[in-house]
Amino acid sequence: MPFAHGAACPPPRPAAHRATATMGDATELSPQAPLAAVSKVELRVSCKHLLDRDTLNKSDPCVLLLMQSQGQWMEVDRSEVIKSNLNPVFAKIFTVDYYFEEVQKLRFEVYDSHGHAGVGTHDDDFLGGMECTVGQIVAQKRVTKPLFLKYGKFAGKSTITVISEEISGNNGYVELAFRAKKLDDKDLFSKSDPFLEIYRIDDDRSEQLVYRTEVVKNNLSPIWEPFKVSLNSLCSCEEKRKLRCVVWDYDSRGKHDFIGEFFTTFEEMQKAMGENKVQWDCMNPKYKIKKRNYKNSGVVVLLDLKIHRVYSFLDYIMGGCQIHFTVAIDFTASNGDPRNSCSLHYINPYQPNEYLKALVAVGEICQDYDSDKKFSALGFGARIPPKYEVSHDFAINFNPDNDECEGIQGVVESYQSCLPKIQLYGPTNVAPIISKVARVAADEERTKEASQYFILLILTDGVVTDMADTREAIVRASYLPMSIIIVGVGNADFTDMQILDGDDGILRSPKGEPVLRDIVQFVPFREFKNASPTALAKCVLAEVPKQVVEYYSYKAFPPRCPQPETPDSNLSSPQ
Repeated sequence: MPFAHGAACPPPRPAAHRATATMGDATELSPQAPLAAVSKVELRVSCKHLLDRDTLNKSDPCVLLLMQSQGQWMEVDRSEVIKSNLNPVFAKIFTVDYYFEEVQKLRFEVYDSHGHAGVGTHDDDFLGGMECTVGQIVAQKRVTKPLFLKYGKFAGKSTITVISEEISGNNGYVELAFRAKKLDDKDLFSKSDPFLEIYRIDDDRSEQLVYRTEVVKNNLSPIWEPFKVSLNSLCSCEEKRKLRCVVWDYDSRGKHDFIGEFFTTFEEMQKAMGENKVQWDCMNPKYKIKKRNYKNSGVVVLLDLKIHRVYSFLDYIMGGCQIHFTVAIDFTASNGDPRNSCSLHYINPYQPNEYLKALVAVGEICQDYDSDKKFSALGFGARIPPKYEVSHDFAINFNPDNDECEGIQGVVESYQSCLPKIQLYGPTNVAPIISKVARVAADEERTKEASQYFILLILTDGVVTDMADTREAIVRASYLPMSIIIVGVGNADFTDMQILDGDDGILRSPKGEPVLRDIVQFVPFREFKNASPTALAKCVLAEVPKQVVEYYSYKAFPPRCPQPETPDSNLSSPQ
């Protein structure tokens, strides 16, 4: 953003509960979190009549967005800093998840930034705050409220306006690359410092800022960095909606000089796809009236336009993407002797143990997305026949050539029959199984089709022993069509396991490489002991649709074309 030069900000506060700003941000989920994808809402902010805190220039405002989580205000995101402006229109778009069934309290705080000192927290830097809920903004679409200082005192005549737009499920985005040629020179001792603003003209003829480019210093033929905007933001998904594009000469005191403008539509912009380019005369209306031979104040060229459709989870599933489910079961000695009723692996004829409860709850959801209903079932941490050597990735049906079982019931039967044949041992190494599934996922990735996505369910009673190898394996797996669910069984201390779940920060390999996507979800089963099986499944699977979409969007793999139904396609195969 052009006005952020030299305006460093302090490290953000922890991300708020369920508030997202970028791809990969972790979403905290309650046990009752719905499996359905949530709605996302874009918020745009502007202010008027801000207090002037600076002696020589005007205030340099920046907006912080906070969301209330468990009674505390947590920072979600912040805007750019706009230099010397008491009526700022911020280019930053805040994105939050919207939950109809919750009261989501928001607080907008406006501060005067001080160069490298960033956004201060002193009373002298505070220009005012406003509280509301996401529901209020969504219901009204545009909310304008006064800004208040501490103790309920009005911040003069200052107001803040928040405009909301819901991002539809089939929303796409467009990537644009602009340049200009021979712009008017507005500076006396140097050349202009141009930047470009794009406004959408709404039905009520009001203008909404869509994007503001960076400033290109001392250049009358600037090439601006390519940027992406959603089609909803750019033109409300209406190709013929009028757009106003304005070129300014940047001024550090906020008094930017108008160079020129032009009007266009997204329909016209699309002529720039491929090798073609589109250009417009950048016009200054005053010059056009006053100057007899006036032609333009420069030319703006759209060098490239790329349209990207953002597909939903259902787009991929309905296009034939299969969810391949693998379960990995911990057979280490810490589970206890399976013949003893205190063992976590004890087979009670009247009630399934925690391993079986977790397996069935998650597996029954996944099986609906796998046409052949065959699931890989693996074990780790046991001595297995015939030589009784320790294995960390054996098939519990003892068929090394085919580790798949027929349906969830087949997995249950293989689990029960393998227990008497193995010796529980250790240690708790899970990296070999993650790597094993990752190899299969890597083969699938090479097809360059959205045909199979892999979910690995790891059921374990203790802390992972090979943590360094596991972190490395997860980082590698984050580049593949794969998600990992870890369910902690029993009453062990699973504190260290939270490291693998990126909710408290970005998981990194031992060498410091971050995961590409947050693909791990960890929950202790004891939190669901008294809940229905569906509660566990909803919690651990809630992030999977997002993870599927994130992966295929990153790889730019569209959904496959839906296959035509055969006459027998709706018939169930015999169980």
